[in-house]
Amino acid sequence: MTATEGFSQWLHDAAGYEDIVLGPVLTGGNSNVTRLIDTRQGRLVLRHPPFNVISDKAAAGIEREYQAISALYGHAAVPRPVAWCGDPGVIGQPFAVTEWVEGVAISESLPVSWPDRAEVIDALGREMVRGLAQVHAINYHELLPERFGRPEGFVRRQVERWLDVRARERVRDLPLLDQIGAWLIENLPPPDRASIIHCDFHLDNCLMATDGPHLRAILDWEMATLGDPLIDLGLCLFFWRRDPSAKLGFAFVQGLSNRPDVMTPRALADTWSEETGFDHKKIDYYVVLAAWRLAAIVEGAWILYCQGKEKTPYARGLEQDVPALLYEAEAIIERGGI
Repeated sequence: MTATEGFSQWLHDAAGYEDIVLGPVLTGGNSNVTRLIDTRQGRLVLRHPPFNVISDKAAAGIEREYQAISALYGHAAVPRPVAWCGDPGVIGQPFAVTEWVEGVAISESLPVSWPDRAEVIDALGREMVRGLAQVHAINYHELLPERFGRPEGFVRRQVERWLDVRARERVRDLPLLDQIGAWLIENLPPPDRASIIHCDFHLDNCLMATDGPHLRAILDWEMATLGDPLIDLGLCLFFWRRDPSAKLGFAFVQGLSNRPDVMTPRALADTWSEETGFDHKKIDYYVVLAAWRLAAIVEGAWILYCQGKEKTPYARGLEQDVPALLYEAEAIIERGGI
């Protein structure tokens, strides 16, 4: 029996689907494989780590994603979970199967059939943060196992962890990485509420309806955990309405919002607060944290590039993207917020 036949038999036995055909690999994402599945009952999506990656952490990310959407389904905009398989013997990696959601991922420009107007981009921003607010307002105690995350001290652990990792693995001088890391520790806000958090939330990880700015699903939950919801809000606000004349790190992310006539990040934060009932008084700290943490994490891919282990255009671009993210974080500190 081939791997494809084994998968088809497994999915039939696990969830009752018939006439299963594995389709093409879908674009998007840098870490996991997303593949279309056609069945008699409709389309599904297969998610698994790359076959050339032998890592318990990679498989754990897919399992975590499946746990998160299983908890969130029916409460927030996520795909319907179908089945989880932890046995690598079926296709060569553990994997998850979810429903297919028809929609469009938007980043640098609006779909050609949409009006290219600021109010359309504003509507996208509001849909994005309202969908995020749905996630953050959920009482996770009722939906997730206790081991899913440790919200207490999460931010401090993240800053200390990435300062340590980058100190041990270094191929260039990035003084702002250490300076802003120290600032984040010195200005650490007191503990507040905890929510389910996505940890990589921005417009690119949202599927919108094909005919207008209506959220269909939030995708890519492999980094989900528990923590202050401002961690998620901070990242999507960092990428919102940046100065297009500046040197931007990952300029394409939410790039369509980089124009002066769209609503401000602060206005989006107000929308989030209206939906959740939570304040965002500390949001400036979390926007700095978002830019710094992203730079610290993706510097690892630049190190792999320098070692000849990674040759993608994404990794090559990190030579400029990482310092740019740190300069943006520094500028936010210097001007006193977003």
